[in-house]
Amino acid sequence: MATKMERSVSEFNNELKLKGFNVWQLESDSNSTKVYSRKDFYKICLTTGKSIIHYADRSFEAEGTVLFFGNPHVPYSWETLSTTYVGYTCLFSEEFLKASERSESLQQSPFFKLGGTPILRIDETQRMFLNTMFQKMIEEHHTDYIFRDELIRNYINLIIHEALKLQPSENFNQHKNASSRITSVFLELLERQFPVENVDRSLSLKTAQDYASALSIHVNYLNRAVKEITGKSTTSHIRDRLISEAKALLQHTDWNISEIAYALGFEYPTYFNNFFKKTTGTNPTGFREAMV
Repeated sequence: MATKMERSVSEFNNELKLKGFNVWQLESDSNSTKVYSRKDFYKICLTTGKSIIHYADRSFEAEGTVLFFGNPHVPYSWETLSTTYVGYTCLFSEEFLKASERSESLQQSPFFKLGGTPILRIDETQRMFLNTMFQKMIEEHHTDYIFRDELIRNYINLIIHEALKLQPSENFNQHKNASSRITSVFLELLERQFPVENVDRSLSLKTAQDYASALSIHVNYLNRAVKEITGKSTTSHIRDRLISEAKALLQHTDWNISEIAYALGFEYPTYFNNFFKKTTGTNPTGFREAMV
């Protein structure tokens, strides 16, 4: 049974990466979760039920129907509280939506941009209309129509435009233990940058300030929270994770030092060499040769 489930998850991930899009209906709690790489995909979710949505360092209690926009650059999680939970979910990459070259960066969208409020309450009339949009995406997703991706992109953009007419929900609650929550979010966001899988794609978040900006908080607040909870600085966590990934790339790939340096966010190979040697006591080339 476990092998069958793992194969199903693997097939889902492979299809999602290949096509850059997937959509499905939520018919019960058991069908509401699929495993995928959150760091690569945006999410639009229309759900009816009772839940708590954690987004960055805030939490939102939802009852009834809500429309949620998930950003791969901001950690979020979902606690389902009701016994029945229905609706629809679609996942897509930014490259999929921008294929028409008419769509602006999702980072500029009021719902996907960092610091935005991505949850909207939906009334029954709005729910019926949005249900139709998701149903049409599901239908097109399973056809061989040559322009189906363009149709699906139009449905996604229509959902976004409908959402722009609505007011976002504002009754977010600060987490009871703010330091604990923001530290958890930071560590999840840090881990979400890895593993590095593409030599042509450099890390987007490199410093404590980068992570603070991504979470729409002041860097001093982030540093205090992380230090209070873990006893280590934000910079130390970033450094340790970079070194761990650097060692893995040196040991398990044939990428040259310059390629690894770029993939890890270093502007010049010499910066990477100095960083690696200062932290480990040896340079990247020496480490790689010692592993042979």
